[in-house]
Amino acid sequence: MAKATKKQALGRGLSALLKDPDNDIKSVEDKNADKVVGNIIELELDSIDVNPFQPRTSFNDETLRELATSIKEVGVIQPITVRKLDFNNFQLVSGERRFRASKLAGLKTIPAYIRIANDQESLTMALVENIQRQDLDPIEIALSYQRLIDEIDLTQEQLSDRVGKKRSTIANYLRLLKLDPIVQTGMRDGFISMGHGRALINIEDQQQQLEIYEKVIGNSLSVRNTESLVRSLNNKTENSATAKGANSGTPKHILKGVKEFSEYFGAKIDIKVSGKGSGKLIIPFSSEEDFKRLKKLINSED
Repeated sequence: MAKATKKQALGRGLSALLKDPDNDIKSVEDKNADKVVGNIIELELDSIDVNPFQPRTSFNDETLRELATSIKEVGVIQPITVRKLDFNNFQLVSGERRFRASKLAGLKTIPAYIRIANDQESLTMALVENIQRQDLDPIEIALSYQRLIDEIDLTQEQLSDRVGKKRSTIANYLRLLKLDPIVQTGMRDGFISMGHGRALINIEDQQQQLEIYEKVIGNSLSVRNTESLVRSLNNKTENSATAKGANSGTPKHILKGVKEFSEYFGAKIDIKVSGKGSGKLIIPFSSEEDFKRLKKLINSED
């Protein structure tokens, strides 16, 4: 107990360094920065802003109250992580549940690790740490991956190294963002799993995708049953397209290749073939973000 009291007192002592306007620590090169950065310090909750880069967008009220009760009993066991913004002003990097629960518990201060980072570093730290440590839903993870790719300008290979996940795993999450927003919401609310979503993404027609989604929900279909239903639908569509292609004289190897392109890009690829065997591939995109996604997919193969 004496050891814990000493550690807490040390944290309070270090916090006094952060309230000295004549020796404000703004970088790791400043005087006393080594005493503050990386150490556990008691910070006032009112001096901490929430993190705009937080990938989690919803917090369960009941679990927050349970955590607040635990904090009242034993305190905050795992310190939060913050970055210093300005004099006596900090921003959360990770630990928003503990931060919110501490406020509910009526605490005035919270133990925190201090970091000095720019916006890009803060975004990377917040997203990577949350992806690895929190129980985010598949869409939140996919959005976090997409933000790292767009805002830090990473390829899927570079992102794979950052988060310690296979590139194929990252690609599977990113493909979920092509699902209809209604289907994405169903996944976020727990009505369907990521396995269901991965099956539904193979339906290119949005209206058909929603129809199958309603069948999955209405009949409580398993992932395997959903995959079977999607295969059956796609086989009918493919047979119809093949017959149409055969009538137009399009070679079978081109039809097969177009199907593979469509699956890779997560978009319906159109083709125009001339009589001499040459032709054009047309890759559609629905927005600037979608165009960037396609560009990343192409560049990642370089």
